[in-house]
Amino acid sequence: MANLTVAQAIAWATQTLRNTSDSPKLDAEVLLLYVLDKPKSYLFTWPEAELTDVQLGSFEKLIAERETGHPVAHLVGVREFWSLELEVNNSTLIPRPDTETLVEKALSLDLPTNAKMLDLGTGTGAIALSLASEQSNWQVTAVDYSEQAVALAKRNQQKLALNNVTIMQSDWFSAVPNQQFDLIVSNPPYIDEFDEHLSQGDVRFEPKSALVAPDNGMADIKLIIEQARQYLAPNGYLLIEHGYQQALLLQEFFAQMAYSNILTIKDMAGCDRVTMAQWQGKR
Repeated sequence: MANLTVAQAIAWATQTLRNTSDSPKLDAEVLLLYVLDKPKSYLFTWPEAELTDVQLGSFEKLIAERETGHPVAHLVGVREFWSLELEVNNSTLIPRPDTETLVEKALSLDLPTNAKMLDLGTGTGAIALSLASEQSNWQVTAVDYSEQAVALAKRNQQKLALNNVTIMQSDWFSAVPNQQFDLIVSNPPYIDEFDEHLSQGDVRFEPKSALVAPDNGMADIKLIIEQARQYLAPNGYLLIEHGYQQALLLQEFFAQMAYSNILTIKDMAGCDRVTMAQWQGKR
């Protein structure tokens, strides 16, 4: 391929990705900016600038990988979440805008100034680090079963210089110190193992252990709801992200486990996304 200008490269890549991406132009722009190491304004300011042979070769390789379905976030190694730039890799889920619904709701709660918070299954650390960045007085604990995920979350914490966060390996509550938290949050695996969406889009390249749960996707959610009662302070909150069809199941199980003030919050698309409840401290 002859040397292309910035505008020509975006047009070529957009056309190439038109059948394999829901956002071909955006993907093309993000990948080109990654190759050029430039801010987005460069695309509009210098559309006639020519790519070097090395830049064009790198861009063609990335577009070929994207064409096979590899997530853009994996190709560039980062994803923005709650205005934080997080390192990502294939050991965890890619942070998604829908999860910001949980962060927003958590920040709206009436909690102590120095609240203790626990994030179960932290992955990249997206939820824990977002909340810690907004509430510097909170004492945030984040856990994940995966050693790789814990290492990744710690790198993100160090990069963001958030000193009010402790990250450690734990199979849900198994290694969590015996203490009470004002807030527990989680984006656990909640997809049924036979769900057709597992063979589509970015999830094909994400770890199944972070996506899939037995019992029609409810097994880990139920375990968290049941065991969280031992770790919640009186009037503490539990917030769980879930699938758009699972809200009623969560509400019913929260009620069975004697929680109160049960509420489901919709995401930006209007889908049920987070269900929360309060623990009064009485069984």
